[in-house]
Amino acid sequence: MAFTPTTYDPYDFANRRHIGPSPAEMDEMLKAVGVPSLGALIEETIPASIRQEKPLGWEPLAEHELLERMRHVAAKNKVMTSLIGQGYYGTVTPPAIQRNILENPAWYTAYTPYQPEIAQGRLEALLNYQTMVCDLTGLDVANASLLDEATAAAEAMVMAQRLAKSKAGAFFVDENCHPQTIAVIQTRALPLGIEVIVAAPEALEPGAVFGAIFQYPGTHGHVRDFTDAIAALHAAKAVAVVATDLLALCLLKEPGAMGADIAVGSSQRFGVPMGYGGPHAAFMACKDDMKRQMPGRIVGVSIDARGNKAYRLSLQTREQHIRREKATSNVCTAQALLAVMASFYAVFHGPRGLRAIAERVHFNTVRVAGALKAAGANVQPEAFFDTITVEVGVGQQGIMAAARHRGINLRKVGRDRVGISLDETTSDDVIRRLLDAFGITDAAPAPHGPGVPGALLRQSDYLTHPVFQMNRAESEMMRYMRRLSDRDLALDRAMIPLGSCTMKLNAAAEMMPITWPEFGALHPFCPPDQAAGYAEAIDDLSAKLCEITGYDAFSMQPNSGAQGEYAGLLTIQAWHRARGEGHRDVCLIPVSAHGTNPASAQMCGMKVVVVKSSPNGDVDVEDFRAKAEAAGANLAACMITYPSTHGVFEETVREICAITHQHGGQVYIDGANMNAMVGLVKPGEIGGDVSHLNLHKTFAIPHGGGGPGMGPIGVRAHLAPYLPGHPETGGDEGPVSAAPYGSASILLISWAYCLMMGGAGLTQATRVAILNANYIAARLRGAYQVLFMGNRGRVAHECILDTRPFAEAGVTVDDIAKRLIDNGFHAPTMSWPVAGTLMVEPTESETKAEIDRFITALLAIRAEIAAVEAGEIAAEDSPLRHAPHTVEDLVADWSRKYSREQGCFPPGAFRVDKYWPPVGRIDNVYGDRNLICTCPPVEDYAQAAE
Repeated sequence: MAFTPTTYDPYDFANRRHIGPSPAEMDEMLKAVGVPSLGALIEETIPASIRQEKPLGWEPLAEHELLERMRHVAAKNKVMTSLIGQGYYGTVTPPAIQRNILENPAWYTAYTPYQPEIAQGRLEALLNYQTMVCDLTGLDVANASLLDEATAAAEAMVMAQRLAKSKAGAFFVDENCHPQTIAVIQTRALPLGIEVIVAAPEALEPGAVFGAIFQYPGTHGHVRDFTDAIAALHAAKAVAVVATDLLALCLLKEPGAMGADIAVGSSQRFGVPMGYGGPHAAFMACKDDMKRQMPGRIVGVSIDARGNKAYRLSLQTREQHIRREKATSNVCTAQALLAVMASFYAVFHGPRGLRAIAERVHFNTVRVAGALKAAGANVQPEAFFDTITVEVGVGQQGIMAAARHRGINLRKVGRDRVGISLDETTSDDVIRRLLDAFGITDAAPAPHGPGVPGALLRQSDYLTHPVFQMNRAESEMMRYMRRLSDRDLALDRAMIPLGSCTMKLNAAAEMMPITWPEFGALHPFCPPDQAAGYAEAIDDLSAKLCEITGYDAFSMQPNSGAQGEYAGLLTIQAWHRARGEGHRDVCLIPVSAHGTNPASAQMCGMKVVVVKSSPNGDVDVEDFRAKAEAAGANLAACMITYPSTHGVFEETVREICAITHQHGGQVYIDGANMNAMVGLVKPGEIGGDVSHLNLHKTFAIPHGGGGPGMGPIGVRAHLAPYLPGHPETGGDEGPVSAAPYGSASILLISWAYCLMMGGAGLTQATRVAILNANYIAARLRGAYQVLFMGNRGRVAHECILDTRPFAEAGVTVDDIAKRLIDNGFHAPTMSWPVAGTLMVEPTESETKAEIDRFITALLAIRAEIAAVEAGEIAAEDSPLRHAPHTVEDLVADWSRKYSREQGCFPPGAFRVDKYWPPVGRIDNVYGDRNLICTCPPVEDYAQAAE
């Protein structure tokens, strides 16, 4: 018998690792859908008029080939000791945190905790983060993280404008703020008509401003007490913001003790690598009476159905997806994973450990300053924490070159000074090499005392809650991390079928390089020749994204999807201004658009005009045309999502783009649903001028429990000159993020994804994502109504299930979502874009078995609803209303009108490996009425339960 070699390729990442269904399973699914082939399904789903003709062209790499390529590229980066400072510092990531948090899919594959019953671990870690920030800043309430220090400062400016009783129209910025912070504030202020005054603190005129921000310590090291300046601001009814450093606050007087209203900064140096700019968790804290105006998410404490303590996101009515064009911020993605890391760093070290690290950093800086002064150098300032500036005259370049020769980067300050910022990683050897670059061979003298006046040393205690006092043996730390992760449901346990959020595989091979020091240890402002590997990766990823989208250029700066929207609209506005049409300020946005769309337009100073939807969910073209004509010469842009938020490829997309262009506007296509387009449709070819891409969705960056994300923007050639610039890299337009390439280290994940998938693999992923969604729609037909479909009865990569008819029987969309937890599933997206519905997106990564398990769960839930409809059981007595069921429910006295078996082990649930939620249904109203946003004393929980 002739030998027949196998055609199976075990190294085919796209088809054997990333795409869930096997070829045989796809055949079964196609039969259920009622089409003969995958190609036929695509023809029925995507209008032929918009499909791209040329396939994506690069070949895939196997996982081992990718890692070899990554090692080669990483070697092109030069890892130096960067003493540049400016908001970025060397830090030590405890291995227990790196292995058990950063490299653990239980933490990095989770979704934003909008379903709090299955996110109690993350929520506790984030509550620890908020407590840490409140304690160190001396303020009452903190949020669960923002994107970076510069954007947090810009958010604080806008928050101050809302809160201030002063009628002034200007905002004061301390010239000692970091340059990137000043630049981002100026970017944010321009479209809002806010005048920004940058000057020395002594030049502040409190009556002329609605608020001010001071840097503490300053970018060049100055430590000064702002108590009097803050009091003067308050007397003028203005708001005081302090940008600060958490490690410094372990030693220095806290902003709250100075009377500050708001504090912002970065928690990067709490164990999070620099990563050439990110991701890092920024923080914001404020006084209690300001909390309802604070942007971002706030974790609070509530109770569950049994009165047990439970965590949840509080005050969600502040958020952009609810307030839309009336939103005060477009913040959507946070930096949850990095905030978790920083919080565990504080738990790992405790207050004494943090104090010891801060003292070592400070006294090392005192030593270096003393040695330089002894050698005759002019060292400033007099009072400092970790940063000094040395006057070197015409020898500036020579000193910096000598330091680089010894493996150290210094900061160039003006033409005749250099800046030095020490950090946790500074050793005696680093100090020796540093001083040697200045020609100093004598050992740095031991300090006689701190380098700040006694009045500026911290007097108050911090991190007094028991969680920061726990035994820090690694065994105990490891178990605490494990206990918290066990309370959560992430992609490592089950499918997360969230519409519009694309919770797909985050492959291990894609994640590995980000923890390599060649990528993690680079300062974002290091000399470009030290980041040649990053340049190669970013350039190649940009080229591939251009090929995928049909755009001509990309900016990698926006570090979230909402920031991408904002940056894209700013780019459009800059183009209009350059053409002498700066008056164009109307933005047409369909009613079905993402909540960030109108919020981003509002932040750009645009007038949002809402466009109706047709009964089938499409954009109402006639209403769009009428409103475009009404705007006329004032039309700046339209913002549309494609395929639509309703999960349909609208056939009128080219017409909508043409109408916009006819009236002189630009077309912004929201890239949130790009997972239905890659390899099949190019937004830049169907009329789009600019799009952002959610790399944390389509391009495999993990969601991290609510961040990090990246939202780079692609533009047509005419817009390319108006992309965001940056003080460190040039460019005419202002930056939108603190670092030139945003959260640069996680761009490596998307690059690795593109390299391993190849062009054909990416296209196949899109096709299978569409198959999986249509399979669910077909299997659920008759049990649930699929709300919107294309002209040929197909959905795109997601489908909307209408649960509103069940309300007549008293069954809510919440009941269905919580009942899915009993089946071991995260709920689909609830009540968006249509209230009372579930939007389901399976992605291409889910296997047929997991999708079938999900379908089984939904069909069983439908049977329970039918029992309520038939009068066999009341809604309030049914397992739907009591869901989710906990172990405590299982073992407690049982008087319910259904069996324990039905309640706790519904069809679709695993029996041996069943997921048990740690708490029952959470009382949201109680949590908002009794707002607790820091770790409360244990006795408070007992009182709450009573």
